[in-house]
Amino acid sequence: MNPIPFIHVGIVRGKKITFVLFGDFSSSLTQKSVNGICQAELRNGKIVCHISGQKIESTKELYFSPSVPHSEYFSIKDVIIGSQFHWERKEKQSFRGSLKIIIDNDALWAINIVSVEDYLQSVISSEMSPKSNIHLLKAHSVISRSWLLAQIKIEKESQGKPDAYGTETSDEICKWYGREEHTLFDVCADDHCQRYQGITKIHTDTAMQAVRETYGLVLESNGEICDARFSKSCGGITEAYENVWDEHKFEYLSSVCDYKFPQDDFNLDLKQERNAEAWIKGNPHAFCNTNDKKILEQILLEFDQETKDFFRWNISYTQDELAKLIHKKTGFDFGSIIDLVPLERGFSGRLIKLKIVGTKKELIIGKELEIRRILSKSHLYSSAFIVERREINNNIPAKFNLRGAGWGHGVGLCQIGAAVMAERGYFFDEILLHYYTNAKITKIY
Repeated sequence: MNPIPFIHVGIVRGKKITFVLFGDFSSSLTQKSVNGICQAELRNGKIVCHISGQKIESTKELYFSPSVPHSEYFSIKDVIIGSQFHWERKEKQSFRGSLKIIIDNDALWAINIVSVEDYLQSVISSEMSPKSNIHLLKAHSVISRSWLLAQIKIEKESQGKPDAYGTETSDEICKWYGREEHTLFDVCADDHCQRYQGITKIHTDTAMQAVRETYGLVLESNGEICDARFSKSCGGITEAYENVWDEHKFEYLSSVCDYKFPQDDFNLDLKQERNAEAWIKGNPHAFCNTNDKKILEQILLEFDQETKDFFRWNISYTQDELAKLIHKKTGFDFGSIIDLVPLERGFSGRLIKLKIVGTKKELIIGKELEIRRILSKSHLYSSAFIVERREINNNIPAKFNLRGAGWGHGVGLCQIGAAVMAERGYFFDEILLHYYTNAKITKIY
């Protein structure tokens, strides 16, 4: 068996980083142990900080290691959560493990060095309530461990690649966004990777039990650890990997129905516009189709609960609002927006390509996250939507209504669906094998 790996998690970036060491920490740059309040800042190419009556400087990095692991901890101010999403905010957060501060061009990065298992206790307590059903927490422990270890391998093989991939011309923008751009650490602490908030979120006995009882377990397919993606709500059918990111097809990330009920009266070929429209306007049976407050509170934490509609949702824009938004996001002046035309959909009804038609310009956009980014101040809940043009005069709508389904890219495990499955008595392995086609659960350490 392999030893437990340790990982580097990027917490916050800034010209100044304020942190507090609780307990005794050692540093290779000072003879004495240090503790208390410190503000590290970048001056003339050096990291400079004053702590415990000492001035510490470095042209490379500062490293603070706890004298007694799991007893000492540190806090960092102004950590951003939900970056560029509608719930974005700053919080003070606390962490176990070691703290490293490094120079990144004209700023500093604070990095937490922590074991994978300690990291996972925080992730499943940050991504959802640590008081959730034990089988939901166990399922998420396995996929979070799998995603993390697969991601580290991807990053090692993809050094130097940009975060955005695809093509961009004056007539078409087709982009998809990877997570392989971190070169200074393994993963970041925000939703871009996995939500990690250290020990800020309470680690209940249930959360710790979930990590302990799945110790070293990962999802595996064809001898490789699965890149186990997940999202909040698939909207009734999960999406295939290749329709969201690159064209690589992973069997374990293929599309599956998020229910085990009769198929209602819906035609599930949602690549066809007529079927997608009926599906999105409808109210199909699905595990993630729930208003059960007890279940939703397991997944939708405080700031997430600001969102009430996720299985089916509506967003309306005036002509002026939409034209200004698209101009700002694309840099192109479309004039008045005539229409938003679906060109290609995936298995879940999510749009892969959409044409923006204006009085001055037309542009094709894709893939799903780029569509969500361009049509919202932050991000639309998903790209599974239909467009309703209203109050049309001389072919120019005064209003646009977007009716949508699901929250997130929809690939892999549906968190709300998994929460419902757990409450209905499904075990964690049954939940995993429902969402990840033909994967298997393997112990690697």
